[in-house]
Amino acid sequence: MWEDSKRAQSLMSRLSGEKETVKAWRDIEKRTADLGELVSLAIEENDESLREEVSRETADIDERLKKLEFGLLFQGQFDAHNAILAIHAGAGGTESQDWAEMMLRMYLRWAERHRYRTEVLDTSVGTEAGIKSAIIEVKGDHAYGYLSSEHGVHRLVRLSPFDYDHARHTSFALVEVMPEAQEDIDIKIPPSDLKIETYRSSGPGGQNMQKTSSAVRITHVPTGIVSMCQSQRSQLRNKEVAMRILYARILEVELKKQAEEKAKIKGERIEAGWGNQIRSYVIHPYHMVKDHRTLYETSNTDVVFDGDLDGFIEAYLRSQIGEGR
Repeated sequence: MWEDSKRAQSLMSRLSGEKETVKAWRDIEKRTADLGELVSLAIEENDESLREEVSRETADIDERLKKLEFGLLFQGQFDAHNAILAIHAGAGGTESQDWAEMMLRMYLRWAERHRYRTEVLDTSVGTEAGIKSAIIEVKGDHAYGYLSSEHGVHRLVRLSPFDYDHARHTSFALVEVMPEAQEDIDIKIPPSDLKIETYRSSGPGGQNMQKTSSAVRITHVPTGIVSMCQSQRSQLRNKEVAMRILYARILEVELKKQAEEKAKIKGERIEAGWGNQIRSYVIHPYHMVKDHRTLYETSNTDVVFDGDLDGFIEAYLRSQIGEGR
């Protein structure tokens, strides 16, 4: 009964979203018809006083139309969902761990710009600086649809702030983006498929956390997928977060399988693993951020690191039209 109620709520929420979309397009249709009548009246009566009003309304409709058109890029089944984003430092020690922390700030700033709510679910602090990994939840309209463009390996080239010789270094970080799954609706996991273990936190979460077995590791036995969390204050909270991450990882694996099947049917080449680097961020010997999939680039690296990723995201989404995202 509870499951049926939850499913009904999900369907109602989705239906409400669809109704809002239809309403927005109907509004554009009505405003365009009204504008046409206004233009005809101005021409018929040779009334120059209406020129400013027509110009203002035309610009407003055009802006609104661009936003609605952009919304059509979200055709994926889970594009409207919240997102869970994981950042992992690549090989390279302190350099890559510092780069991973820079990326964490970049995505948090991007979310702030879009007024999305964020929560850092788990972090693993770097040995000397930065982070080894971090997992954040991004809540908001089409968060997954936007952030799906960020999934892949990101490369940084710069003069090292950690090298006594101030030599040029290349660092890598992997970004995983998963749709937040709605338990028992998007995916079902029998309790018998889960192996739950507790252990002592190794993070800086205070003496009490490190004395008690508050960290949680959950293994999905059929697939071997592992999710863990140790940054929260209680074992119960760590378990809750680990379960949310596990659901998202399993859903992402299912989506990947579906994409591979579609690719086989189309006769497309299937990339192994997560693929190669998707974007390069160069701040020495010149300034340039370039996406290798769309060739979109900018020399204004400062604004990119401060969360201005919309140009890259839109270019990627437009490149995926007709690709069955």
